[in-house]
Amino acid sequence: KEEEAALVQLCHQAPTEKRPEAASWYREQGNREFKQGRYQAALRLYSKVASHELPGSPEVSVCFANRSAALLHLGHFEVCLEDIARAESHGYPDRLLPKVLLRKAECLLCLERLQDAQDILRVLESKIALDGVMATHLTRLKKLSELKAKLGEKQRCPEPAPEARGGIQGEPEIWEENNIISGASSSLSLSFDAERGRHLVASQDIVPGQSLVKEEAFVSVLCPGESLPLQDGDTAWDTRATNADLYCHRCLRQLLASVPCQGCSYAQYCSQHCADRAWQQYHSTECSLGALLLTLGVFCHVALRTVLLAGFAEVSRLVAWSHRGDKNLQNPGAGCKPLSEAPDAAAGSRGIPGCGSNGRYQSSYQALFHLLPHTEQHSPEHKFLCTLSVVAVCKQLQAAGLEAAVLNQESPQQQSKPKTCGKASDELSPELKTVAEAMLRHVLQLQCNAQAITVMQELGPGDGAVVDRKPVRLATAFFPVLSLLNHSCCPNTSVSFSGTAATVRASQPISSGQEVLHCYGPHWCRMRVAERQQLLSQYFFECHCRACLEELESGVRSVVSNRNSFCCPKCQAQMQGEEDALCCSNEACATSASRDQLSGRLQDLQQQSKKALDLLGVGKADQAIKILLKCQRDAGTFLSPEHLLMGEMEDHLAQVYATLGKWQEAARHLKKSIEIVEMHHGPSSVETGHELFKLAQILFNGFAVSEALSTIQRAEGILSVHFGPQSAQIQELQEMKACLSQLPRNILQRT
Repeated sequence: KEEEAALVQLCHQAPTEKRPEAASWYREQGNREFKQGRYQAALRLYSKVASHELPGSPEVSVCFANRSAALLHLGHFEVCLEDIARAESHGYPDRLLPKVLLRKAECLLCLERLQDAQDILRVLESKIALDGVMATHLTRLKKLSELKAKLGEKQRCPEPAPEARGGIQGEPEIWEENNIISGASSSLSLSFDAERGRHLVASQDIVPGQSLVKEEAFVSVLCPGESLPLQDGDTAWDTRATNADLYCHRCLRQLLASVPCQGCSYAQYCSQHCADRAWQQYHSTECSLGALLLTLGVFCHVALRTVLLAGFAEVSRLVAWSHRGDKNLQNPGAGCKPLSEAPDAAAGSRGIPGCGSNGRYQSSYQALFHLLPHTEQHSPEHKFLCTLSVVAVCKQLQAAGLEAAVLNQESPQQQSKPKTCGKASDELSPELKTVAEAMLRHVLQLQCNAQAITVMQELGPGDGAVVDRKPVRLATAFFPVLSLLNHSCCPNTSVSFSGTAATVRASQPISSGQEVLHCYGPHWCRMRVAERQQLLSQYFFECHCRACLEELESGVRSVVSNRNSFCCPKCQAQMQGEEDALCCSNEACATSASRDQLSGRLQDLQQQSKKALDLLGVGKADQAIKILLKCQRDAGTFLSPEHLLMGEMEDHLAQVYATLGKWQEAARHLKKSIEIVEMHHGPSSVETGHELFKLAQILFNGFAVSEALSTIQRAEGILSVHFGPQSAQIQELQEMKACLSQLPRNILQRT
């Protein structure tokens, strides 16, 4: 009882129920932002209002109408029309309808839908004429006459259709799917041995940029992101936008005007289609458990959703099978065979766990179930906490009367009335115990098999000439095929994401017979071997990749350590020493310093650098430059010139100068940043590609045509390997190149 009470108390800090008082508060904040012309902020706040309004409330229609006004100002005309339609369908007050109809007509005009605009203007005129109190509509009448004049002008002089830009679309990728592994290229084969387990091997020579795996996540759950927990007595709510506000909770597309869940304030979707599909597949069960799932964490949430998507029939079949052959599941090397041992199974994959009766390894629940949970390696404390979390979810399902919903997740043809358990309500039914066992298995599997779905998120408002982006963890997912890739600290692949789909591409040449490898996080460019091995211990293996063996056998200090080292404050030579006491490597100097003291100075510089970016965000570029230049001078007294922070400060200075339109100065600083990034990550790394993309934007805006074209070509070459020719950044680079190439020859010669 004490533990349950404690869990309930924790859940209060992550409320997901709809609160009309929160809707009122967010509406006030949104109206304030709108009046001050901050339409993007107003848009986010109006979406929070929509999430908290109770279904059927008259305020719902007003909320959508308010949001449509922000969308109109931001130029999102199609989405504005969608919100206007939502407002009308939710019973928008007739007395306010002229205002919304004017907005609708303006959107239609901007979208060149002239006949539709004319029809709306006629309806509007008749409504105003019928009203009788003309004085209340004077402003709208003025706006109406302006729109009619604009409509007449467009009808007399229609705008020419935009010219099609040739060569902007990238070449389609050649793709031939594997006969044995779903979502994998025909250039791969599935292998198994006792040391490496299941793994993928090149069956032919592979070139950089070639797509190797294209897989839709079997299950994914959005990571909510950081948010301030509510404290007792709080009367205000957090206005910051987190992942939960920015991305669709089903398909992970970026949200503009979200469709809220009807039952909770947490789940938001990009469309009514996604909202309906999520409700049918899993959210009808998860909705009332929102606070508990947020409290217990994303692994527990992924485990529940996995079971719901698989359906109870498949879950119970596999759990029952694991009881009969559990030893084989834990040790697939001991002659483990596929669940269905049909004689026509493909010879190359016969005996490999997770393959179906036809010998194929598919991105299915069966393959997911065969991912190793490493039950024996987890500590007893960890297993106990995981069990406690899973039981808490199942007890809540039972208490909320959702057991039948969970047990009927199989196909409609198989739905049957679940068995009832005559035992006391505080004990789980046999069916829920099966669900709990499967969930526990999945929670344990996730430690070694969870895949983070990342997205390049824009920093700042995103309306500047140069857009800065950083990778952000968006969701946690199960990818059964992607999980076949073993780890290497020096991988030969790169993984990118589009919504819930992952694409694995070769980042370097891979010879036939060579294993295809993926980095689980610890990369040789970013950390020393001791740090990498410590982080990899969570996966229950010791890495013996080329980078680790070379560093361990040579005994030489890693390049990462040298580049990110401290320098002597007196002579600038490298400081050395493993403990807190560091001494100068220059014997003639022999200066000593405390590692803790120098680390403290480094943290201060990082905080000052962040402060400078915050100042830039509020338009105080001059103050930002002063802080960054001072940070540079201070850093030069005790950091290696190749230290990553030195590169970050050059990048920040480039960002500030670009904001001021000082393109040459911005390019000079960014080139220095690129030099340091190349030293750390390599000239063909994705990090270098992102920096070159920013340099291309700066050179393009600074009209340095020839240098911009060469930078675009280099950035395109790197980023297409990692993200493919259809990625947004490649498309933007090609548009810049097309724009520059169309300039008159005499201008090209001068620049």
